[in-house]
Parts: sequence; structure tokens; C-alpha cells
Amino acid sequence: MKLMGAITDVPGIRVGHVQKSDDGWLSGVTVVLPPTGTVGSVDVQGGGPATHETDALEPTTLVSEVNAVVLTGGSAYGLASASGAQRWCEENGRGFAVPGGVVPIVPAAAIFDLGRGGDFTARPTPDMGYAAAAAAAVERDGHDVGRGNVGAGTGALIGRIYKGGVGTASIVLENGVVVGALAVVNALGLPTVEHSVLEESVVQPGAPLNTTLVVVATNAFLDVAECKRTASASHAGIARALSPSHTLADGDTVFCLATGALAVDRSDEPARQLSLITLQSAAADVVRFAILDGVATAEAVHTAAGDYGVFGAV
Repeated sequence: MKLMGAITDVPGIRVGHVQKSDDGWLSGVTVVLPPTGTVGSVDVQGGGPATHETDALEPTTLVSEVNAVVLTGGSAYGLASASGAQRWCEENGRGFAVPGGVVPIVPAAAIFDLGRGGDFTARPTPDMGYAAAAAAAVERDGHDVGRGNVGAGTGALIGRIYKGGVGTASIVLENGVVVGALAVVNALGLPTVEHSVLEESVVQPGAPLNTTLVVVATNAFLDVAECKRTASASHAGIARALSPSHTLADGDTVFCLATGALAVDRSDEPARQLSLITLQSAAADVVRFAILDGVATAEAVHTAAGDYGVFGAV
């Protein structure tokens, strides 16, 4: 397998960020915009999630296609930004066809960053969700993805003290399947290196103000149930990257999107199982890489300003 750079290494996946960091703001929105026909599901394992339309992604429900995924700051208030992304999708004919028009399927999840810029009421709006979707749409295929304190990661923290942020990574498997991930790291826990927790003592008790959000994407053909299982398996990457993870104080949520461009080996049942296990194992790895990328990128910005970072004093 080959390690690459971003979720946008999955053909057709685009990412848009919008953020504000002045006048009391420190928050933003990230939209992952997949190509038409993309199938998706989600798995929530954190104890304090703030989510929208996740029930619609269950394998037993009517709709399998996902038109956009919104990651946002602002806790539950910030979920309002999903309506803006939904409006953009409707204007562009993306959605589940119904008499008279379409109903876009736009699930969302939020991190807690309320008040981190000084104004508790400065939180993402529908207009910001619309702008982030529009920003994603104009990007070229395979574009670079903003990392660190951008989009939904603008006000992100780890350990409630140090900078978190947006990270991304991807892997190409031997059969040509690409698995990419984008993470917004706002975790209670801290990153691990060789299974050792860095500065564990800085994990402070307090109100539940944390979450790690992830979108995993692949060009493989998966059905909704297989996307669900891939999202579930991807949570292992969160546990490998952060300690502790999946706590009552985190809303850890993983979305999985499958564009369906490349068939996997389903020639018989053992081949199908091997194909899926290999893909899902890679998904867990790439989630870990994306989380550590988000922390490292935000750390670089933080330490460049002469601050004390999670990896030590500068």
C-alpha cells in the first residue's frame, strides 16, 4: 500500500472550508462534497455527539446516497449550517428525487468550540454552510485540502488546552482502491506516539466540550451496510491516535462515503471478506494518520507563534 496526502486523492471528493476568527469568532464549517451517486453511512461511538440526519444513513432506511457531509463548530447550534449546504445542493439538483424537486441528504456533526473566540453566540450559520459547499464545488479534482485551524477545526483544542485542527491522509491499496480520511480533532485525549500518551497530565476534568469528527472516503463500490461496517472499523484509528478516546465527554463520529468507481473482488465469499477486511483495516490506519496530521499541523502553527505546544515548549 502507498501512503498519500489527502481525502481528495479519492477521485471526485472535494472539500470546502469557511471560517471566522475575528470579532469574537473562532469557529467554522467544513463541507465534504462527493460525486453524484456516492453511498454513505455513519457510526457514532462518542458519548456526547451533536449530529444531524445520521439516522437516515442506517442500512435499513430508504435512501443510500449522500449529497454532502457537513462538519461544523458551534456545538448543536452549529448544526444549523447544514441547512445552508442543503440549500446549495437543492439549487444544484443534488438530492433524493421527489415530486416537484429533490431533497438533499446532508448529514452533519459538530464539535464544541463555543466561546473560544470570546463570543459565546458566534457560531456557524446556514450562510456559512452554503459558502463551504460552494467553496468545495469550485475546487478541481485532487485539490489540496486546508489543514490545521481552518473550517470546522478553527477553534479546535486537544486536551482542552492545546491546538487541535483539521488533518487528512490517504492510502492506495494494491488493487487500486483509494481510502482517504479527513479529521477534525477537538479531543479530550492527547495524541499517542508508539502507544505512549504525550503529557497525559494535561487532560483536565470539566464540562463535556470535546469531539473528533471523521469522514472516510473510498472509490470502492460498497453498499450501505458495508459503509456502516467500514465506519465502525475506522473508529479503531481514533483509539490508536488519541488517548483516551470515545469518552462520555467526546462525540466521536465517523462517516463513510463510497463513490463506487472501482469494484472489489466478490468472486466468492472468502474473496469478498478479504477485500472488505483489507479496506476496513486501511480505513482505520488512514484515520489515525489524518488525526495525527491535524494535530501536527495545528501544532506547527501554534509553536510558530512562540507558544507552548502539546509536544513541548518552544
